[in-house]
Amino acid sequence: MQTLVGWHIEMDFREDGARTKAAALLRLPDGTEVRSHGHANRHPSDPEQERVGEELAAARALNDLARQLLGKAAHEIEEVTRVPAHPRI
Repeated sequence: MQTLVGWHIEMDFREDGARTKAAALLRLPDGTEVRSHGHANRHPSDPEQERVGEELAAARALNDLARQLLGKAAHEIEEVTRVPAHPRI
């Protein structure tokens, strides 16, 4: 199987006390940049585990990225077919 395209997502994290923020950036081959954000908050009684906060914030950012990509794909389908598209995960 031959790979025709490769996508790379950049993910950055910021820690501020009990709050973790994630920012994702995806550059598509057509030049479009899709950005998304996610966050996680540690409950005061939970132990400090930076990786868990990063994983939760990243999952939420990637979920938002997926939602935006579905919207972009729907728009592109509709431009060609002139029929409303409702792609789902």
